[in-house]
Amino acid sequence: MSSTPLSSFTTSLFVPSKISSLSNHKRGLIQCSLGGTVVEPKATAASEPLLLNAVRGQDVERPPVWLMRQAGRYMKSYQIICEKYPSFRERSENVDLVVEISLQPWKVFQPDGVILFSDILTPLSGMNIPFDIVKGKGPIIFDPIATAADVDQVREFSPEESVPYVGQALTILHKEVDNKAAVLGFVGAPFTLASYVVEGGSSKNFTKIKRLAFSQPKVLHSLLQKFATSMTKYIRYQADNGAQAVQIFDSWATELSPVDFEEFSLPYLKQIVDAVKQTHPDLPLILYASGSGGLLERLALTSVDVVSLDWTVDMAEGRRRLGHDIAVQGNVDPGVLFGSKEFITNRIHDTVRKAGKGKHILNLGHGIKVGTPEENVAHFFEVAKAIKY
Repeated sequence: MSSTPLSSFTTSLFVPSKISSLSNHKRGLIQCSLGGTVVEPKATAASEPLLLNAVRGQDVERPPVWLMRQAGRYMKSYQIICEKYPSFRERSENVDLVVEISLQPWKVFQPDGVILFSDILTPLSGMNIPFDIVKGKGPIIFDPIATAADVDQVREFSPEESVPYVGQALTILHKEVDNKAAVLGFVGAPFTLASYVVEGGSSKNFTKIKRLAFSQPKVLHSLLQKFATSMTKYIRYQADNGAQAVQIFDSWATELSPVDFEEFSLPYLKQIVDAVKQTHPDLPLILYASGSGGLLERLALTSVDVVSLDWTVDMAEGRRRLGHDIAVQGNVDPGVLFGSKEFITNRIHDTVRKAGKGKHILNLGHGIKVGTPEENVAHFFEVAKAIKY
């Protein structure tokens, strides 16, 4: 490890070097028994995936790297699957397909995080909220929620009963990846899920959810509480079945003003984090909200382990605002992947330099865009994995 102070780091100091593979270390999986009371022995840092060590503040030789939507439409191998299985729900609710798609980027790029191929809306059917995801249109909620009576019809989510394929896929992924990378699960945050089911799908102005929030707040709070309870169970379920970290997506919370975020999003995020930490204290939780520059300090109040920044926030400024006790993730503009390889390299180095040494997961500030050249994604990983602090 270099003893050079962080303050003196410059882009030129990040020189490509051959990184010794964690695969040289012997790993053993710890099988957790549901309902058991035995405390697991802590794994040594050498046997833990790089991503987990970085989040926990361990001394690491480089920032771990994975990319949001790294399994997806920009990959030719994924497009071939889509031709055979055109329904997104079929692709995301079939164990074999979920595992195959999740592993596609792992086999090609060897990222430090392998995220489950799924969708934040996957739990809805199990909550008595029928939906579909239609190509070209996105999510469609067949019976949008508008009244207290509608909320009463929403069931609490039981992942074991409703989405057993998620647990099965995570178990297989954990075995396949074999601790050479961290297996990541994810869930939607209560306000974002509520936005979809109240708006009836995606929205530009969010007038329906805001009308409900500002005219019938008790109704919205009742819905948010059901989602908070259900997502707590879903995170625990994912962790019990192989997820080594879980990302919470609150994509639409940034449509709220700060004062409304404090009422309709923050308390439920905090509730989820606190409840999960009671049962899974060592499970890293990552929070991502696009366009969150105005809410950064409030995101940290949730007590998550990692705040994922989008590209509209300067990484150095975000780091200062959040403080160094919390890890950060991000935050290269996904559009950078359409640039030259030299441009991509410079942006990666700039982001890592601004994040400083340790407690940083290199990622994009949003998901990979459709049409991104696959060779540029490969270059991103190649440069990122050659960095040395």
